[in-house]
Amino acid sequence: MIPLVDLKKQTRQLEREIQRAIGDVLAECHYVRGKWIEEFEEAFAQYCGGAYASAVSSGTAALHLALLAAGVGPEDEVVTSPYTFIATAEAITAAGARPVFVDIHPGPLTIDPEKIEGVVTRRTKSIVPVDLYGQPADLDAIREVARVRGLMVIEDACQAAGAQYKGRPIGATSHLTCFSFYPSKTLGALGDAGAVVTNDLKAAAHVRLRRDHGQTEPGVHEVEGYNARMDSIQAAVLLVKLQHLSRWNDARRRHAGQYDELLTDVEGVQIPAVMEYANPVYALYTIRVRRRDRLQAHLHQRGISTGVYYPIPLHLQAAYRYLGYKEGDFPVAEAAAQETLSLPMYPELSEDEISYVAESVRAFYQGTP
Repeated sequence: MIPLVDLKKQTRQLEREIQRAIGDVLAECHYVRGKWIEEFEEAFAQYCGGAYASAVSSGTAALHLALLAAGVGPEDEVVTSPYTFIATAEAITAAGARPVFVDIHPGPLTIDPEKIEGVVTRRTKSIVPVDLYGQPADLDAIREVARVRGLMVIEDACQAAGAQYKGRPIGATSHLTCFSFYPSKTLGALGDAGAVVTNDLKAAAHVRLRRDHGQTEPGVHEVEGYNARMDSIQAAVLLVKLQHLSRWNDARRRHAGQYDELLTDVEGVQIPAVMEYANPVYALYTIRVRRRDRLQAHLHQRGISTGVYYPIPLHLQAAYRYLGYKEGDFPVAEAAAQETLSLPMYPELSEDEISYVAESVRAFYQGTP
């Protein structure tokens, strides 16, 4: 079976380094706060081209705390995409605000900047673009809307560690950029973890205050906060993996290039669109296809694992029924939800495995066994 993601191969390659890093933490028994957190924050900020990184417990926590650092709260509205994981919207509601969805661009499937202006009201506080599948959104166009309307851009880069926008690393340009280190991400921890990157010292300090129960010192709480800290073991492991991230992302890009070459002429298959401003990392390699569910079953029979991400856009989820959206409100997102399929993608994939997957897709549409 070719898995959608194979964490075992990567772990085996780094097993000694990871065990050594964990052993160092165990030797000192310093599991929360401390030097590993600080070292990872410094290293990740440098990698992203930002001034400050604040390590937190998950990508969801990163989004939530970034929104709070931007001053988002009750009665505010935050514009985002309906075609993303629910955490993007959950973080908005956790901050007390209301998600406002706009449709996505049919190419990269990221939020369509031209549609944002039409939903901005006096209550709008922020825009949260999502760098979907590891490809940056059209950030300059989004930032221009934000500039004109006095809004804050908080980038959901939870799938995009190592991606670039116009030659600059993701994390270097938005006011606040949020990352997830869930194990299957391009940079994955051994559990949940995340970070917020910013060039704003005040915003970084606010995230760090809120992540640790609002403490300025033990027993002194300036504000109500959360238990949203990253633990030292995750930080130590991420420090090991960060050294390999650029190499892994290069491998993902090569794999995507091979998939593109083998699938570009297959009728019924649309390969991922790459915008001229983006250098994506392919956290997922996601194609758009006809007869998606039948193709998925066909690939499963051939020993190929695939994934359907976001089969129900957020505006049609029962959890957001109270927002009042209905089917047909965001047709591009709704079409993507019915047509997208993610093929196996991880740095350790072999050329032969990619060829087999692509040949199996081609066979389905050519009607061959």
